[in-house]
Amino acid sequence: MNDKNVSGVVDPISKTGKILLDNFDNDLYNTIQPYLNKLYAGKYGDFFSYMILDIPLANLIMAGVVFVFFLTLRRFFTLLLTRVLLRMAKKTRTMVDEIIIREIRSPLEFLFVIIGIHLFFKLIFRESDLVKSVLEGMLIFDIYWILYSMTPAIKELLYDYGRHRANLSYELINFIVKMLKLLIVFMGVISILYNFGVNVTAFLASLGLGGLAFALAAKDTAANLFGSIALMLDESIRIGEWIRVNEVEGTVEDIGMRTTKIRTFEKSFVVVPNSIVANSNIENFSRRGIRRIKMYIGLTYDTGRERLESITRDIRAMLDLHPNVAENELKMAYFNSFNESDLGIMVYLFVKTSRWEEYLKIKEDINLRIMSIVEHYGASFAFPSQSVYVESLPDGILARKESDGNKKTNDEAQKRSDAE
Repeated sequence: MNDKNVSGVVDPISKTGKILLDNFDNDLYNTIQPYLNKLYAGKYGDFFSYMILDIPLANLIMAGVVFVFFLTLRRFFTLLLTRVLLRMAKKTRTMVDEIIIREIRSPLEFLFVIIGIHLFFKLIFRESDLVKSVLEGMLIFDIYWILYSMTPAIKELLYDYGRHRANLSYELINFIVKMLKLLIVFMGVISILYNFGVNVTAFLASLGLGGLAFALAAKDTAANLFGSIALMLDESIRIGEWIRVNEVEGTVEDIGMRTTKIRTFEKSFVVVPNSIVANSNIENFSRRGIRRIKMYIGLTYDTGRERLESITRDIRAMLDLHPNVAENELKMAYFNSFNESDLGIMVYLFVKTSRWEEYLKIKEDINLRIMSIVEHYGASFAFPSQSVYVESLPDGILARKESDGNKKTNDEAQKRSDAE
């Protein structure tokens, strides 16, 4: 960037500051000074003409009064001005102008402070080139402050535009506004330096010479910045979505220029560099729209063929009629396997939600309906168990068992006899 290009960008702001500084208080000064001149020519002229640091006493007092006046009543002036502007803004259909008026209150207050300082030095006849340069710099700063304060209104405009454009996301708008703020701050610094006579071209050139060293030192920051740009343009994640990236799972709270902030389900706050997010596999659970239910039901082996067919048929019919089961997705309920302790039925479906709590409610309802179907047919759910079948016993064990049986019979007969 050569000197002509730099001056072409910052010169208009600098000239605007000089014009404003030369004109916004001329009427007030031209009103005050003639009155002071009358005091000097009046009865107490000698008193008011007394010199303090080569400044007439009347001018010194009036300069102090004017400065304190503007410093004390700057909020009142700002409130009065903004109320008038807000009344006019309420007649329009958009809220952008009202946002601008509310956001520029602080820069307007600072503007009245600049006016007070300018009048103070003008009334004491000390408005040198240095003072003018400082005041011009303050005014240029205030102009850029006003521009910076208008960024919330620009954000609102972009939001309104983005509501009707799918390719302009909330995160991309935030990124654009942040870059705009950085640009305003950078141009403000350049304009102020230019106003004080600094060779801005040489300054920018010195930045260019140190650019290589800076890039090497801040390569991770640059990688994160480009990673954030990739995330914004790709729109792979958005604020509020449930994601899993680099073994971190949770809800996205913010996507900044350097990091992505994730709140895990354990309520931990995890900050992941954007370069890692952009170069990792991202599993976005919020984008799926539906959630899968896959489960196995085990019935006891005494259920029988007919009841098993009826149960699976009724489960399929229930899934077809359920209001929260996705119609156009796969729905299955079939006798699937002979297991060690049960007859296995596989149930497979998708529900119309991606929210975890709602998913659990729907799954509970489906489970209870399946239980009702199973109970309706008098079947039972199986649980892990084992049955032992003994085909034969050794002869010694059988003889002992018969002997014990005979002895028990004789004992019972003797007891009956004794009782009689």
